[in-house]
Amino acid sequence: MRAGEITGRPIVTLDSGEDIAEVRDVVFSHDAGRLVGFTLNKRGWLSGPLKRVLSWSGVHALGPDAITVSSRDVLVAPDPEVFDRDDAEDVVGGRVITDSGQELGVVTDLVLAVDEQARVVGYEIGGPAVEQGPGSDRRYIPLPETFSVSASALIVPASVTGFIRDDLSGFGGAVDDFRSQLERSQ
Repeated sequence: MRAGEITGRPIVTLDSGEDIAEVRDVVFSHDAGRLVGFTLNKRGWLSGPLKRVLSWSGVHALGPDAITVSSRDVLVAPDPEVFDRDDAEDVVGGRVITDSGQELGVVTDLVLAVDEQARVVGYEIGGPAVEQGPGSDRRYIPLPETFSVSASALIVPASVTGFIRDDLSGFGGAVDDFRSQLERSQ
């Protein structure tokens, strides 16, 4: 699933079926490589941001049309260590470069694997470097289980180039194969 697909989804309670908010931003932890929660907007025309957030632990299910939660009570005041960090950076728009110096493209979205957790497993990339290649103007690159993000670029192992995909079908297998290769080479 692409993180950008979640933006705008309604938050619906299981106890009352009430539509209580919508996703404004997806918040993830660079350090842990996982989604930690969502900032929210009020529902309705000309509604602004909510002062409450939804932590991943409060999510009952992330469906194709909505996010369900047990009740309105799971919307909480944001933890400043997670949601209001001064050093938080948006990786969307960041350059992706291999550790050998090859420019791969620019991050256009995050690719998530969703089960009990929502883990960041890859990036959707675009930009001039991608547009020169065959096929679509977007590519999907897997990430190692642990990765680092800097202010200037996102550095990935050069071996990732053999695992880049043109679409999300089969991308889970590419992630698994890439991570297995990294483990064998350590």
